[in-house]
Amino acid sequence: MNGLQWFVNLGASVMLPILLFVFALILGIKPSKAFKAGLTIGIGFIGLNLVIGVLTKNLGPASQAMVKNFGLHLATIDIGWPAASAIAYGTVLGGLAIPVGVITNVILLLLGLTKTLDVDVWNYWHIAFTGSLIYVVSHNFALGLFTMVVHVMIIYLLADMAAPIVQKQYGLEGVSFPQGASAPGYLLALPINWLLDRIPGINKIKITPETIQKKMGIFGDSSVMGLIIGIVIGILARYPISKILQLGVSTAAVLVLMPRMVSLLMEGLAPISEGANKFVSSKFPGRDLYIGMDSALATGNSTVLSSSLILVPITLFLSVILPGNNVLPFGDLATIVYMIAVIAAVCRGDIFRTIITGSINIIVSLYIASWVAPLVTGAAKVAKFNLQGNSSISVLSDGGVWTTWLIVGLGKLISWGGIGLIGLVTLTLMIWLNKFHNNSKITIKNA
Repeated sequence: MNGLQWFVNLGASVMLPILLFVFALILGIKPSKAFKAGLTIGIGFIGLNLVIGVLTKNLGPASQAMVKNFGLHLATIDIGWPAASAIAYGTVLGGLAIPVGVITNVILLLLGLTKTLDVDVWNYWHIAFTGSLIYVVSHNFALGLFTMVVHVMIIYLLADMAAPIVQKQYGLEGVSFPQGASAPGYLLALPINWLLDRIPGINKIKITPETIQKKMGIFGDSSVMGLIIGIVIGILARYPISKILQLGVSTAAVLVLMPRMVSLLMEGLAPISEGANKFVSSKFPGRDLYIGMDSALATGNSTVLSSSLILVPITLFLSVILPGNNVLPFGDLATIVYMIAVIAAVCRGDIFRTIITGSINIIVSLYIASWVAPLVTGAAKVAKFNLQGNSSISVLSDGGVWTTWLIVGLGKLISWGGIGLIGLVTLTLMIWLNKFHNNSKITIKNA
């Protein structure tokens, strides 16, 4: 367990290249090529984290200033996903999430019940999170383990369902997003997008980065859009003119640099995707395989970036006006870019629809995060997490996702029966999707 925890603590930028290097060797890729691919992916993740760091460093203080200006006084603080992952992996139960996730993935692949080969093992913290919450509720270790198995099955199912549209929208052939905070957005966005298609007038609105640039010229350029969005956020934060301009340029830099970091990730992933395609074709004729990666691969998309930045002040506004909400959005404001990654794909890259659907997602997340706050606070105490003087904490991303409400709610209500029911429904849908449903075939190609 200590060795596993040490490996996890290396972080995604080190852990993922090592795993992908080993995976590439298993696929028969030459050691030199496998090493270069893994190293390139690691460099891409470091670059991505640096850009996200610029966004967080600048957006965090601006968000604090907006909170102060709006006079927000809410009882529960949103601690953000980094703290939530520390809590999730900080329990004995959470430490078992990676072997539980890997073993479940292998079994489902062998049975042909999923197409996703999940190499993004860091993100098993999402199932560690729900497992730890169920343990806080039930004090039943075995039920917590079973919860993690069921949750990861849900994530694989959603990743498989969303994969074709994710691949088409972002040009990520052979990739799926088994990420606990973004994959559930697929089922939320489907009915909303269907409804928007049928509302007269609304269904004619189409705002994409391409249409904006075509109609607005230089003002539609991603860097100029980033500058404008940053300036608006700075004005809402009541910054002095110098800091407003600095925030504007920093936001513009994020919109320009993020896609380039993602392209580095894809450069490293390309030979592995090609090797996986050849391996599957030879060993399992007729089978498709998706490489499960972090939804960070979508954060370089202009629609995702622009919409997430616009959703920051919207999120703060919603937290104030929603009756019954107790959560003060803070730590996960910079995580909105991940929360809407799959939503933006369902909305076909339309900024207008992504903002509408993203706002509905935020409303749902605020209420669920408020409901689950006592359990998150309890799990933090079990993990000996420093609450830093806060009496109540929650997480907007994972604490507010509908899968958390479903799993923890039914698990709290009817224990083994509730989690078992969710598992049975998920397994039935997996069998339907992979054994009976006539999916369009999307094989792994050179990305």
